[in-house]
Amino acid sequence: MELYKDDFEQAYGAKAPKTDKYHEAFDKFEAFGSDEQVTRTVTALLEKHAAGNFTPEVLKRIHGFIDLTSLTAMDTKETIWRMVESVNDYEGTRPDVANVAAICVYPVFVETVKQALRADGVRVAAVCGGFPASQTFTEIKVAETAMAVMEGAEEVDTVMNLGYFLEENYEDLSDELAEIKESCREDRMKVILETGALATAENIRKAAILALYSGADFIKTSTGKGYPGATPEAAYVMCRVLRQYHELTGKKVGLKVSGGIRTAEEAVKYYTIVKEVLGDEWLTADLFRVGASGLVGDIEKRLS
Repeated sequence: MELYKDDFEQAYGAKAPKTDKYHEAFDKFEAFGSDEQVTRTVTALLEKHAAGNFTPEVLKRIHGFIDLTSLTAMDTKETIWRMVESVNDYEGTRPDVANVAAICVYPVFVETVKQALRADGVRVAAVCGGFPASQTFTEIKVAETAMAVMEGAEEVDTVMNLGYFLEENYEDLSDELAEIKESCREDRMKVILETGALATAENIRKAAILALYSGADFIKTSTGKGYPGATPEAAYVMCRVLRQYHELTGKKVGLKVSGGIRTAEEAVKYYTIVKEVLGDEWLTADLFRVGASGLVGDIEKRLS
């Protein structure tokens, strides 16, 4: 529980008033101006670089960054098994194209994925912590995460408590994420900011900072449930925060974009933003993911 709780004090001074340590952290990161300025910057970046990245080689790389996802009320063991078999069947068919990075499901299907998965190097991920609203007791979030890990999850995608964020209750928000991180044990924790609900660049910036100092291994845009999904503007702001966090701490934390990314063209936009803001060193499955269900089919069709 205490694993990440004091990271703010360690970074910005243990003598800072407890209620101010989060604002001290915010002040260490640059602001990005108005939402309109961010949009103009991102539009110019994509106009300059995205077309040049729409190549077969880039599509091959993106295929290996995908978290193949099924998160519907209609999921069954049979449908999840079939999804895993599609990943198994792809193994070795294109030696020049990496298989997907992970398969992401509800916790109750982690065991099914573990039983069915035969493809090498594909990780098992689960959404945990009262997904997608995060509106349940911290104890339940921690228990659900621990149970998913016990069943075999290697990565956990959990939603930041936006109620705490809107109340500026940063203490409880950060403590809760730290507890969930501890229950992940050695597994990766991806913190979902729900950028479509946060809406503004400034809110996204603050939420990303809180997630980073609460133990996130990845920061993730969206659940894809109930709010707009990923946008280039949100990804750009998150990348800028990740870059400065690395400059301040030496730590590299990953980015996951998700929610409505269905085509190769859309995926290439996010690849371009990561490449231009964070650099080629972030273009690995350990530091960049795309959560999607239909993107795999579109990329494979383009590469056929």
